[in-house]
Amino acid sequence: MIKKIALIVLLICLSLGLFSPGLVRADGELVVTNSSAEMDFPMRLIFNVSAESDVMITDIRLCYVVNRMEHVNIFSEIYVLFVPSTSVTAQWVMDMRKTGGLPPGSDVDYWWQVTDAGGKEVRTTPARIEIDDNRYNWRQITEGDVTIFWYKGDNSFASELMEATQSALSRLAENTGAELENPIRFYIYANSSDLRGAMIYPQEWTGGVAYVRYGVIAIGISPDSHDIEWGKRVISHELTHLVVHQVTFNPYSDLPTWLDEGLAMTSEGELTLSFTNALAEAWNQNSLISVRSLASPFSAYADESLLAYAESYRLVEYLIDNYGRDKMFRLLNTFKEGSGYDEALEKVYGFDMDGLNTLWRASLETVAVP
Repeated sequence: MIKKIALIVLLICLSLGLFSPGLVRADGELVVTNSSAEMDFPMRLIFNVSAESDVMITDIRLCYVVNRMEHVNIFSEIYVLFVPSTSVTAQWVMDMRKTGGLPPGSDVDYWWQVTDAGGKEVRTTPARIEIDDNRYNWRQITEGDVTIFWYKGDNSFASELMEATQSALSRLAENTGAELENPIRFYIYANSSDLRGAMIYPQEWTGGVAYVRYGVIAIGISPDSHDIEWGKRVISHELTHLVVHQVTFNPYSDLPTWLDEGLAMTSEGELTLSFTNALAEAWNQNSLISVRSLASPFSAYADESLLAYAESYRLVEYLIDNYGRDKMFRLLNTFKEGSGYDEALEKVYGFDMDGLNTLWRASLETVAVP
């Protein structure tokens, strides 16, 4: 009876050993004894592995997949440097200063492939590491496909931002027919400085950013009432970029900048005074930027950029007001198919960017600018 119990215990132990995470056996000779990863946010992602064999371990490779919207399934394979031995420990560090960083709320799947001199090879079961900004104690609320994370301010603060998010989604759907296709996460930092601390090489003026391929938006908004109103506009703007990107995602081309930014601007609501003044001044001085020029990235000069955003707003407003929501949605779907800028406009509206430029400017002559 004692022998039978001992045998059962032995079998249970063997079973637990075979299926414990990070422990992979191949014919009982080559064993991965440890597989782990840790995040030093936002600078580094550190991968560790240990393995043992009855002969020299000669090759260790780390394979990983960054989970985000992709056109094809891609994984990276890293040849890890180490000193061959029968018992090895190795490490590989992903330096975010070289890759551009990963946003909070993203994740990475990884596995190890280890080979010894006898030709034995093991591959660990894929594991996942969540990319968390653990500098703060985050709280969260969820409504539909939207989750908001925040750490400063009461529940009413987060609820107000959630209400603004849902309103922005409704306006976007009403104007364009575009809706969320995948869940998204907002990370609300208490201020712009905290936000920039979560980024690699941020611009000094950065107040919000949409990581469109990850379904993540990060914004610096304090619970102060004035900042909340500004934050609501930024939420609407960045949210629109993310939704439109989901709707038009394709491997061939991006949207013209005037359309991408114009949709984001219209989601914010009415133009503010600085934009309307820039538009009025350009109209009076006959210095409006052409639609074709607005298809490219906007100028880094503040005055020119201000005018570019204002014109983009009015261009999108013109298309929606004169041709309707359904055609705007058709335009987005046409871009998703990989159409060029002029080709897409011709297909949906019957004119190219030069034609739009002529029609839009003519419409300004019949109304008071801006």
